[in-house]
Amino acid sequence: MKLTPWPYPLWIAHRGAGKLAPENTLAAFRLGSRYGYRAFECDVKLSCDNVPFLLHDATLDRTTSAAGDAAAQAWSALSQLDAGGWHSRAYAGEPLASFAAIAAYCLRNRYALDIEIKPSPGRERETGERVAREAARLWNGQAILPLLSSFKPDSLEGALRLLRPDGEGNQQPTTPDPERVEVYSRLRARIPALLADYHELADLFAVKTSRRHA
Repeated sequence: MKLTPWPYPLWIAHRGAGKLAPENTLAAFRLGSRYGYRAFECDVKLSCDNVPFLLHDATLDRTTSAAGDAAAQAWSALSQLDAGGWHSRAYAGEPLASFAAIAAYCLRNRYALDIEIKPSPGRERETGERVAREAARLWNGQAILPLLSSFKPDSLEGALRLLRPDGEGNQQPTTPDPERVEVYSRLRARIPALLADYHELADLFAVKTSRRHA
């Protein structure tokens, strides 16, 4: 199987700026860019009215001023929450970021983006399909498309079934390449171990970066 050359920067800011700013917010992306990052990773899930927005956890408790199931709230309510005060007083009042807002920021500044599809329980395939469709719309006509990733196989399968790049940079329905599906199937069994290693390394790097710039 011939793989496409990697088109993205090799250094990617985790959730915007690691632990240096409230994760998955526009403020984190802006801070990450000031440290010189030109590629970012973020977590995207759906509100109850199917608006893609940035949040890592299934609940709102850890990183917002509210509590409960994030997927049970409409975007009109989610957009009013404080997603920065938990981190520090300097970021109090920072709102949750919509996927559209983050896309606009990255496109305007020509930053690469790794979109980790982070579905709420029970919405894995739907989230993969909707996030992939929205990414295709937002990046339509761009030379370099965002990277879609997930630790949820059903989300990736939803995205894979929906999209493929065509010669004009658009996205079209497709049947996944059998060789790529075979590789993906082998990786699927290793997802729990990969997930643990990924977050351990990301947190370690964030701590080292924070100390270096203290």
